[in-house]
Amino acid sequence: MIMQNSIVLITGGASGIGAYMARECAERGATVVVWDINETMLRGLETTVPGITTMRCNVADRADVYYQAEQLQKTVGHVDILINNAGVVSGTTVLETPDDSIIHTFNVNVLAHFWTVKAFLPSMLTRNSGHIVTIASAAGLIGVKGLADYSASKFAVFGFDEALRMELRSRKSAVKTTVVCPFFIDTGMFKGVKTKFPLLLPILNKEKTAHKIIHAILQQKKRLIIPPFVYSTVWLRLFPPTVLDILADFFGINHSMDDFVGRISKK
Repeated sequence: MIMQNSIVLITGGASGIGAYMARECAERGATVVVWDINETMLRGLETTVPGITTMRCNVADRADVYYQAEQLQKTVGHVDILINNAGVVSGTTVLETPDDSIIHTFNVNVLAHFWTVKAFLPSMLTRNSGHIVTIASAAGLIGVKGLADYSASKFAVFGFDEALRMELRSRKSAVKTTVVCPFFIDTGMFKGVKTKFPLLLPILNKEKTAHKIIHAILQQKKRLIIPPFVYSTVWLRLFPPTVLDILADFFGINHSMDDFVGRISKK
């Protein structure tokens, strides 16, 4: 995948790793479009990353996604690289999480992927070129206490990427996919999370993580899991659930959210 002269759309790209990915894509010569619901953050991004196009879009609203997609394709062009990065987290237990928050988590973290892919994949198939990137999570590989709705949503998009990849393969399409499963990243979204073994499971730097994601896209990697120790979740699933639970406790996974603060305002 060549980034230069490509049109890249990043959802939820006004802050966090989304903003860093937008900056790097722009520096590599791409035409970058950022969707976000936060207009203030979008204006701030425009001042720090010259030349990008920002559009307010509520990815939880299917109609808004389809409308903004139509406007984007009319005014900017056909998207070459779609990075589904938008995400929210409640950070509470199942019984503590309001119903509306659970629904919102799935609208943003899961269903939005369907709407954006349905909006932009047809053009990619027609051109037989394109790349769809799914930002999932290590919490989409192993359930985490205090992240039931978030983990479930990330398990879902991990499966979504896999099924989509199989569909594209069966069509013999040149459109590529990449799923990204990072551990906690040092953004406001996961403020307060902790790790028991920082050498094995470090809290990831947002700028370095964004760079690794862009590198994975350029290398057309099907899957990026960071840090490498997260790959151990594959082997942990070979153990009986009781053993898996004990190991999750030992590695601190089930206590990582004990001091979670998150953003002051979660939308």
